[in-house]
Amino acid sequence: MTSSVPDTVDPAEPKILVLGATGGTGRLIVSQAVARGYDVSVLVRSAEKASDLKGAKVIVGDVRDERVLRQALQGRDAVVSALGTPASPFREVTLLSSATRALVSAMKAEQVLRLVCITGIGAGDSAGHGGFLFDNLIFPLLLRKVYADKDRQEAIVRDSGLDWILVRPSVLNNKPGRDAIRALTDLSSFHGGTISRSNVASFILDQLRDDTWVHRSPLITW
Repeated sequence: MTSSVPDTVDPAEPKILVLGATGGTGRLIVSQAVARGYDVSVLVRSAEKASDLKGAKVIVGDVRDERVLRQALQGRDAVVSALGTPASPFREVTLLSSATRALVSAMKAEQVLRLVCITGIGAGDSAGHGGFLFDNLIFPLLLRKVYADKDRQEAIVRDSGLDWILVRPSVLNNKPGRDAIRALTDLSSFHGGTISRSNVASFILDQLRDDTWVHRSPLITW
C-alpha cells in the first residue's frame, strides 16, 4: 500500500525511512517531516494502522527482517528509529535489539549512514535520572525488561560504525511543543522532567542535517 507523495517534496530534502511510524511519537515525526517537504517512507507491520500517514510511502513488513529493511532503504539518505515496545513486567523483550541489529546490517549494505534512534530516559548512563516516581516505581516494576533491551539496542548502535545519534527523551507527554528545549549530556544535576512528543519529533528531524550530536546521546527535556 502506497499513499501519494505531495508534489511539494523538494528533491534536495532528505529522503528518510521511519521505523515505529504508527506510535505516538512516530506519527508526529512523519507528519512534521512531510510538512517540511521531506521524502518519507515508513516500514510498518500493518497497512491499516498506517492508512492515515498522509504523504508517506507505506511499506509493509517485519522490521527484524534484513531483506525487507534493505528494500525499504533503497534510495534513502537516513533512518529515524522510533521503535517502541509495551511495558513488560515479566516477559523478556528482544524486539528493539533484534530489529536494530538487522537495521544496522541493512544500512551498511545499502550505504545509508545517518541513523537517529530514540531510546529514552533510563537507558545507559541516564538510568537513575528519571525522578522519584519513575526511578523507584515505574522503571523497576514495569520497564526493567524493556530498558534492558534498550541498553542492548544502544550498544548495537554505538558499535555500528554509522553516523548515529541516540536521543533519550525525558518522560513523554502530549502537550503542545515549546519554543525551547534542553539537550543534556551532563546529567549530574538532572532528576526528572518531561517533554512533548511534538518537541521530540522536531528535535529528531533537526538531527538529519546537523552534526552537533553525532556519536553522542543527548537527553532532551523541557
